Amino acid sequence: MQQTILDRVDRVADGVVSLVLRGTTGPLAPWEPGAHIDLALPNWLTRQYSLCGDPADRESYRVAVRHEPLSRGGSEYVHLFLRPGRNLTVSLPRNNFPLVPAPEYLFLAGGIGITPILPMLRAAVASGAGARLVYVGRSIAAMPFAAELRASHPDRVDIVATETRDRPDFAALAAALSPRALVYCCGPGSMLAAAEAVFPSDRLHTERFRSAGRAFAPNRAFDVVCVRSGQSVQVAPDETLLDALTHAGQPVPSGCREGVCGSCELTVLDGEPEHRDDIGAPPGRMFACVSRALSSRLVVDL
Repeated sequence: MQQTILDRVDRVADGVVSLVLRGTTGPLAPWEPGAHIDLALPNWLTRQYSLCGDPADRESYRVAVRHEPLSRGGSEYVHLFLRPGRNLTVSLPRNNFPLVPAPEYLFLAGGIGITPILPMLRAAVASGAGARLVYVGRSIAAMPFAAELRASHPDRVDIVATETRDRPDFAALAAALSPRALVYCCGPGSMLAAAEAVFPSDRLHTERFRSAGRAFAPNRAFDVVCVRSGQSVQVAPDETLLDALTHAGQPVPSGCREGVCGSCELTVLDGEPEHRDDIGAPPGRMFACVSRALSSRLVVDL
């Protein structure tokens, strides 16, 4: 974990503020485009936000927070109560959405989904790659960093405000896609579904802020053995692995509880996990908030 102080709160769009967090004990941990951090809020909630500043700036992190009408308490607290000067703890950056080297890119962003895309576009341009961004939102006033993008990349960015323009034709964009280009998309579920329907899956990279809501077989009970302590914990059908471990005194750091942030990653030493996350767990790993077991027993590194 890292200690920071909230240096600035800036309104960057209707209902969106950016937070600039400055390190208090020296340089902050390095990060690459696509990374996010866990931000521990003073109301005991932890939320995940994509880093949207400059990776070369080791003195501060920048994130952006949209005020969600159905907030679970995180965005509401940030908008109504968080003020500069507050000490805040953040995690080391994690990256489930890395920018893979390529000669060309097409970036697609919807609303607050611009946050991980913003440093990606800068990095792509700096590398000499061909890069284009299609940025979609309800109105210019509601689209964070629209003015910044227009000023810095006027010839590369198409800003589509749907109150005055039709939504972009993803099928036409896919038909015109260079065979050398990768596509990066972040936004609401409807945008991701539209992108997944037309772009080649081996060249499309997506990040979700909410679970895709896929269907799985009914939950079954299973046992998990914590190898370091030797403790065996039963996970009932109506509870998550994360909750079962917490109740048994084996707490695991967590954030979204939807399988999209990666903060509750566990190393699996034996047994077969049932992956229900939207990240794509690497071999030998699983995310305890949503994933379960196909085998009757799992052994984890706890």
